[in-house]
Amino acid sequence: MNLSANFTLKELTKSDTATRLGLDNTPDDEALENLKVLCEKVLQPVREHFGKSVTVNSGFRSPESNAAVGGSKTSDHCKGQACDIEIAGVANADLAQWIMDNLDYTQLILEFYTQGVPDSGWVHVSYDPNNLKKQELTATKVAGKTTYLNGLQA
Repeated sequence: MNLSANFTLKELTKSDTATRLGLDNTPDDEALENLKVLCEKVLQPVREHFGKSVTVNSGFRSPESNAAVGGSKTSDHCKGQACDIEIAGVANADLAQWIMDNLDYTQLILEFYTQGVPDSGWVHVSYDPNNLKKQELTATKVAGKTTYLNGLQA
């Protein structure tokens, strides 16, 4: 099932963890509609701007799949409103900066990016049409614990 011109339900629900553990990672109708909006408002514009395939590392997560990967209980992934993405050949810091400068979103996180290592980490982006607060964060590890810093810090 296509969610937009270049994105399918299969790639937005793919979960190696769910497969390995035998978990159902099928979105309900509301999450499916949210995934369509996420594709329309964020993923498709990113794809069209960069002209390259966008790799979705993590899209929709059922509550069970989310728990299995250690995700937040309030994660937008569980509502079909978030995904973690990368584009081969595009620095994740540049991808995050382009999204920040050109698109509406709820939250944008440059996760575990190492300056000077363009393909390190990934970009988390969420889209809730009722809450386009445009929050930017950078996730890093400090003493083995994830720490969130305000702003994009590449």
